[in-house]
Amino acid sequence: MSLEIRSPKYERASITIPSEVADLQKSFNGTVCSNKGDEYEITGNVIDLLGDETSEMTWAQSSNHWKVTAAVYEDIWRKRSLSILTGEEFPIQKEQELLINWLNPQANKLYMDMGCSTALYGRLVKKEQSKCDVVSLDFSKQMLTKARLKAEAEQADLYLLRADARYLPFFGATFDGLMMGGTLNELTDPLKVLYEARRVIKKDGTFFMMHLVESPTWYIRLMQDSAGLGGLTFWTVEESNQMFDRAGFSVSDQFTKGIVCFTKLLPA
Repeated sequence: MSLEIRSPKYERASITIPSEVADLQKSFNGTVCSNKGDEYEITGNVIDLLGDETSEMTWAQSSNHWKVTAAVYEDIWRKRSLSILTGEEFPIQKEQELLINWLNPQANKLYMDMGCSTALYGRLVKKEQSKCDVVSLDFSKQMLTKARLKAEAEQADLYLLRADARYLPFFGATFDGLMMGGTLNELTDPLKVLYEARRVIKKDGTFFMMHLVESPTWYIRLMQDSAGLGGLTFWTVEESNQMFDRAGFSVSDQFTKGIVCFTKLLPA
């Protein structure tokens, strides 16, 4: 189906994205516009709502714009990071099982992978349920370009959208489910992004969250404090849950291993 998004410039104006844009087996280039006339480019199936727009970023965020980060993120770092961060063998398959079990993707439903990087979550959901629709959203062109290549190879049809998660280009109650993997710690305004997530999710939707929490071990906390200089923020599980509650979510299920926390959130 086609995808309806909200104009970044005019809150009441909509933009229709043709379904062909999500067919990553065929290159799609062109422009789309709202009924107000604001136009946005689609290059290599990536819908770009930001263009040359820039905003102040932390070092952690700016590194996502590097080609080398996009190249090694999933194939090297993402596959090993959970074992490193939990202190024991933690196969990525375990994370994937939690995602599918908690999100429970259904046919003819719409899901969004927020801060998708190379669209690991989005591709997995499409593999599990090919008849659903998935939007993979990130602010990095490099990550979305890599996501396109990986999704094309896996024959996973995705809408790849370059946008700012603080100002999600969607009308309220659009999505049946949301997912975010490891992005929360990098955000400059996490509560704003969570408020936006609450706005666009349906009242019976599910939000799958993976983020890192503050370590109870002092020497790990020292490293986390150093990482904070690069823009990463770590909260305790309790502080995280308070933030989720403040944004309008309730914790339905939670699993913590080392400093890695998986949470199933429902709209309160």
